[in-house]
Amino acid sequence: MMKDMKKTVVKRALLLLVFVSIFFIVFMGRVVYIQVSKEVNGQDLEAKAESRWTTTQTLHGERGTIFDRDGEELAEVVPSYTAFAVLDESYQGHVENPEETAEELAPYIDMDVSRLENLLSKEDVFQVELGAGARHLTLSEKEEIAALDLAGIHFREEEKRYYPKQTFASHVLGYTDRDMSDARMGLERSLNDQLAETDGSLSYQRNIKGIPLLDNEEIVEEPVDGEDVYLTLDTNVQTALEQAMTEVEEEYNPHKMTAVVANADTGEILGMSNRPSFNPNEYEEITNYTNYAVSDRFEPGSTVKMFTLAAAIEEGVYNGQETFQSGSYEIGSTTVGDHNNNRGWGEITYNEGLERSSNVAFAKLALEKLKPQRLYEYMEAFGFREKTGIDLPKEATSLIAESSELDAAVTAFGQGSAVTPIQMVQAATAIANDGKMMQPYIIDKMYDSNDGTFTYEAEPESKGQPISKDTAEQVRGLLENVVTSEHGTGQPFYIEGMDVAGKTGTAQISNPDGGGYLSGRNQNIFSFLGMAPADDPSIIVYVAVDRPELDNTETGSVPVSKIFNPVMKQSLSYMNLSPSQDVEDENVLEEEGISMENYTDKSVENAVQELEEFGLHPVVLGEGNTVINQYPQKGEALIIGERVFLQTDKDVAMPDMTGWSLRDAKRLSHLLGVSLHHIGSGYVTDQSVDPGSIIEAKDYVTIELKTPAEQRLEAEEEQESEEEDEGESEEDIQRID
Repeated sequence: MMKDMKKTVVKRALLLLVFVSIFFIVFMGRVVYIQVSKEVNGQDLEAKAESRWTTTQTLHGERGTIFDRDGEELAEVVPSYTAFAVLDESYQGHVENPEETAEELAPYIDMDVSRLENLLSKEDVFQVELGAGARHLTLSEKEEIAALDLAGIHFREEEKRYYPKQTFASHVLGYTDRDMSDARMGLERSLNDQLAETDGSLSYQRNIKGIPLLDNEEIVEEPVDGEDVYLTLDTNVQTALEQAMTEVEEEYNPHKMTAVVANADTGEILGMSNRPSFNPNEYEEITNYTNYAVSDRFEPGSTVKMFTLAAAIEEGVYNGQETFQSGSYEIGSTTVGDHNNNRGWGEITYNEGLERSSNVAFAKLALEKLKPQRLYEYMEAFGFREKTGIDLPKEATSLIAESSELDAAVTAFGQGSAVTPIQMVQAATAIANDGKMMQPYIIDKMYDSNDGTFTYEAEPESKGQPISKDTAEQVRGLLENVVTSEHGTGQPFYIEGMDVAGKTGTAQISNPDGGGYLSGRNQNIFSFLGMAPADDPSIIVYVAVDRPELDNTETGSVPVSKIFNPVMKQSLSYMNLSPSQDVEDENVLEEEGISMENYTDKSVENAVQELEEFGLHPVVLGEGNTVINQYPQKGEALIIGERVFLQTDKDVAMPDMTGWSLRDAKRLSHLLGVSLHHIGSGYVTDQSVDPGSIIEAKDYVTIELKTPAEQRLEAEEEQESEEEDEGESEEDIQRID
């Protein structure tokens, strides 16, 4: 039995030895394998060890800034702050009283108190976010919350995209999300590859407590900032444009508006705006995503007539003194009529037809003088068949109607064919620039701050020469008559001291519910395409206002002129140009403006003499011999021909303001401290305080203004009334006889 037990023990020992040997062999094999392959379960042991003792931090790059032409920021990256709450009671700075904290904090983050209290009362969480109202706080907003000294409320700093000028060329700039994760529209989107940053990293070894090891090697991957973009936009011009657009929008409530300001010599865009517009900092409230100046096409109306005119002059078929019968014109079974319900103005010259904007005149030019084929060749030469190629996204294509003679006729005066505002501006550069057509552009240059180089610099580019210098000069002269002539439809665009050349437009709007056009009063797009100074234009301004709500006495040109006129003045100021007068009192332009001097305590006689030498119109208020007050004040920039007010004593007689502009009337009221109320627009025709009456501070003065067109219409009505009265008198005499 002992022998059997001994055998059993030996067998078990041998079996154990075998198992131990196998385990040892497997173990050693695994060790050898790991040493050779340095992997466990597919994981790299060296990498795992490296990650345990190595930390990596992100080095953030910065998105590029968008500047105006003078280096003012239009889109930039600024710090922002997000508030959050720590709830873990083991942490020293945790929320101690959720109810009181919610009551104090809720108004600052636009959250309901009960909802915030519920957030702050959560259990088993370390911290909570406090909603959208607590994100992207400005420094001042953060400091207001911090001043509450609420336990458990903390802040983290982040970066956000910010547009410091708010509603300013917003459709041009576009926008990104606040955290810049998504570029949504405008240049922000089309230039995203250039503007976007690339983050870098910093890696180093640390001990178990997170302290960097001595003599460890840092691995740095430098971040790359996005490129900075400089635009051709001029802040002064754009600001004037935005202000004028806003005023017209508030007063006339149009469906939409667009305006473009361009440098006639280079094609640079100095200003571009649309309504409805938006504040890119509040992109959740956007209602209009379309840059109408570039992405919208419509029938432009009579502004196109300047190009038909240019084509006819260039071809030698235009005789401005030749006459035609206005009113209506038969083309097959269709009648083309003039805008005064086909009545026309009798037999008139083609020059007068231009001034009155006769559709019949331009239909006849297209079909009888130019012929359709040549008309369309000039439409192509002026760039209306293709996109301008402006460096803005989503430029629309034109749609040229050319299937019949009727198409040619209506295209010649702005109907049937649809083009974009930016095409109109490009074509106008040919007329302004002695026949040389310039491509519009808005990106001036791009700068890479990482290596200090410009990656892109724009150069003015010609798109051809559709007409000669002589033709361009003739067209400008005729377009100036549109503004100054007693028949001219462009009279509302007359600017005192400036020679403006341009053409009005009243475009029909296609009926979205079916064929034909919208009908009814003011169901049109009213526009003006103008340039100044007329003899050698530096600035082109195009304005279009869609279906404004007009008074019964107003024409569609009134709201358009309220944008065009102040913007043109500001734009010429940008070009360092101002009106002047020669000895024959003909308006010309000089390269230097006038800065107002201080005439206080000087003799009236000397002040008047000096002001008149500068080409200004001094208005002396009072009977004194010494100037005691003046307006404008010293240093203000003046346009030659403007009025300057000199007060000589306290007792001032009301001057006769007939023919004054609203600006002059406001200057007088400002100087004397009287309250001014005005009715209408244009130039003063009546005033509540009679000339010669003594006025005092705080008196109330009402003035009535009318545009030159309104005054002309009123004069015509008075003349017709007098003629009717004379006719009735003659009839009475005959009856008596």
